[in-house]
Amino acid sequence: MTLLFALHMLAKKWRWKIVVVHFNHQLRGRTGDADEKFVRRTAAILGLPCVFGQADVKRFAQKSKLSVEMAARKLRHECFARTAREWSIFTVALAHHADDQVELFFLRMLRGAGGEGVAGMKWRSPSPVNSQTTLVRPLLGFSKTEILAFAQANKISFRDDATNFSKDFLRNRVRNELLPLLRKNYQPGLAKTVLRLMEIVGAEAEVAGQLAKNWLNRRRPVFGKLSVAVQRRVLQLQLAQLNVAADFDLVEQLREPAGKLVSVGSGLSISRGPGGGLKLLEQQAMEFNPNELKLKMRDRAGDVEFGGAGLSWRYETDKKTLPLQKSAREFFDADKIGGKITLRHWRAGDRFQPIGMKAAVKLQDLFTNARIPRARRRQLIVAAAAGRIFWVEGLRISEKFKLTAHTRRRLVWHWRRSKR
Repeated sequence: MTLLFALHMLAKKWRWKIVVVHFNHQLRGRTGDADEKFVRRTAAILGLPCVFGQADVKRFAQKSKLSVEMAARKLRHECFARTAREWSIFTVALAHHADDQVELFFLRMLRGAGGEGVAGMKWRSPSPVNSQTTLVRPLLGFSKTEILAFAQANKISFRDDATNFSKDFLRNRVRNELLPLLRKNYQPGLAKTVLRLMEIVGAEAEVAGQLAKNWLNRRRPVFGKLSVAVQRRVLQLQLAQLNVAADFDLVEQLREPAGKLVSVGSGLSISRGPGGGLKLLEQQAMEFNPNELKLKMRDRAGDVEFGGAGLSWRYETDKKTLPLQKSAREFFDADKIGGKITLRHWRAGDRFQPIGMKAAVKLQDLFTNARIPRARRRQLIVAAAAGRIFWVEGLRISEKFKLTAHTRRRLVWHWRRSKR
């Protein structure tokens, strides 16, 4: 409301055409409807045209698998851009202020954003749904306290949004819990410090971005000689063009030696060429490896080759462990495993309970969380006893077969991969 009155006061001098847009998210029932009536009445008093949009944000969020906050933002911006287009207006003014910037800094920091994200909102930026529409934020340099003082001094009426105090949203917890704590116990001038840091990081991120754009246009020097920051921006810009989410781990994998295939979705992989360019590739569905080997653990010790790896074992009854050759090694309760072991590869539907977890989960989910490439997953070896997996190469051991205070014998299990 403060922004609306400020723009209205200046409109005659600058010959601005102002259209008020209100979007009802249908999240607050009668309270939201009352907000809409308040905006309608205010626009009428000011003699300004007013456009109203609405949508069931919760239903859209469920259908689109988005958070309520992200769904609301998407629908709201679509309404703004649509209205701007219909009225032949190419600028949308938003009332974000300095306190919003500080909140956004901590939100993005907690989510692991890079320099561009931590830099926060800009005074001017393209609409996220229509690049021909420009968003402007005239109040970005003012704190909420200053805006409230202006509203009171000019007798500007407004309504509080009750959802701003709900703990269901991370932004609200940052605003109402984290920031007051930091101001009280750590940095009274938190806003000034954070805004200065955002300015510094934003300027440096802008330089890296411009260098990356220049390099993409000219491709000099060679990719490997670029600074790490510019390499990352080069890859992020290309991933954006390919409509692939540029998370940190993906970018770092693509910075590794050229030619490596990195899975980014069902049947899709990305590869970086020697010149630094990215290619999105479709891969044929890979079949599960049916090979398996059954072992009868009759002897005190033994070894075997399977799936390109050498596996050795021995049984121990005392607590002293003799040093082994250089290889990966695990310990299991031998009596729980029994006398028969099956060595094989990952199969569809396999479940595994890593040590420390309360229940078994799909191996596929564990591989995804560990960011193990699809092709690599089918090469890894698993070991099962009595139909249950007790070991997966490269992952934690099984909770069900771990050593306990009641263990009488332990199986010392170690393996090594052939050098390629």
